[in-house]
Amino acid sequence: MTEVRQRIGREQEAEDQGPGTEARAAADGETPSDSESKPLSAGTPPAQGADDTPEVLNRALSKLSSRWKNWWVRGILTLAMIAFFFFIIYLGPIVLMMIVMCVQIKCFQEIIMIGYNVYHSYDLPWFRTLSWYFLLCVNYFFYGETVTDYFFTLVQREEPLRILSKYHRFISFALYLIGFCMFVLSLVKKHYRLQFYMFGWTHVTLLIVVTQSHLIIHNLFEGMIWFIVPISCVICNDIMAYMFGFFFGRTPLIKLSPKKTWEGFMGGFFSTVLFGLLLSYFMAGYSYFVCPVEFNNDTNRFAVDCDPPELFQLQEYHIPLVLQSVIGWKTVWMYPFQIHSIALSTFASLIGPFGGFFASGFKRAFKIKDFANTIPGHGGIMDRFDCQYLMATFVNVYIASFIRGPNPSKLIQQFLTLRPDQQLHIFNTLRGHLMDKGMLPELQEEA
Repeated sequence: MTEVRQRIGREQEAEDQGPGTEARAAADGETPSDSESKPLSAGTPPAQGADDTPEVLNRALSKLSSRWKNWWVRGILTLAMIAFFFFIIYLGPIVLMMIVMCVQIKCFQEIIMIGYNVYHSYDLPWFRTLSWYFLLCVNYFFYGETVTDYFFTLVQREEPLRILSKYHRFISFALYLIGFCMFVLSLVKKHYRLQFYMFGWTHVTLLIVVTQSHLIIHNLFEGMIWFIVPISCVICNDIMAYMFGFFFGRTPLIKLSPKKTWEGFMGGFFSTVLFGLLLSYFMAGYSYFVCPVEFNNDTNRFAVDCDPPELFQLQEYHIPLVLQSVIGWKTVWMYPFQIHSIALSTFASLIGPFGGFFASGFKRAFKIKDFANTIPGHGGIMDRFDCQYLMATFVNVYIASFIRGPNPSKLIQQFLTLRPDQQLHIFNTLRGHLMDKGMLPELQEEA
């Protein structure tokens, strides 16, 4: 244990000195040395130093400087990812949900592997096995609730599903207890502190990754526009901040990310707000994007079809007098959702980047450049989604606070599962309430 304390102490001392040195080197346009980019603690660090750019791009861009080569690599791969994003949107909400699940698993794997690569020389038993087991348990808990909520009629039709739904939380707790007991049994003398450290590592990762991906899917069920616009705003802000910073950046923004500049930050903000307004105007006119994703009991398939709610119907707004003299218009026709898009794009450009700063601080704590080498020029999947997870929570809270109301179809589904006497009691109560309000005049005359 003394050896462990000394090792962790040396790691902390190196951490206090390392980031400043790396930041200064990055500000001068230099690359951190190999000793700085590797974790100083035990174990083999993730292999992230090699050039992972495809050979085709390397040959095509061989005559460019490293700065412009990186610019072109990032640009080409960004366009490829945007094209893939449009393709999965075309495939529909089910494919989008599957992609979210795949991204969640990959992000979890990247974060867990950092801990494993740093501390695997201690030979902590069952660490990776228990990490994946807890991921399975947490996903079962969250998505079991979602399945019960959105597939209510289907669940009630099948006896096994009905039992799983009724005792879902008890089963989830029992599964977690099994993992908890397995962790206690895996404790090894001399490694207690590290094992509890990694136990906390796993649970914080689950909180960040699984919870947020669950909220993303909930946002998707409210209508694909609540999924696409926030994600697109984060992507737009990331791209435009990089572009403005690349061409005009002079003033450093934050020490955690020395290449971030105020010029890029503000350019990204204004570009994202404008982009959010335009994208919202385009998407709000299509039922495919604005209608909630619901399960059709007759066809046993998801359906995206409805009469667009008032939020997605054009309305006339009066322009303030101060702006009328500038633009020459007195009124403007807008979708109410466009006003909400201003809040979404503002959060994506002003608060969303702090998710990236948080990830930068995490990587500097372990002296690594990226979470993984999955995407050339961009790092790992987590490097691309660090801001998206923060955005998902905001959108879910925003919908719950300002948009969502009671869902009549879900209330009816729950009503139909009650006993006949309970249904009759609710019917009489509702009828009396409506008669008191004068909404059932014919029944009042009969009475």
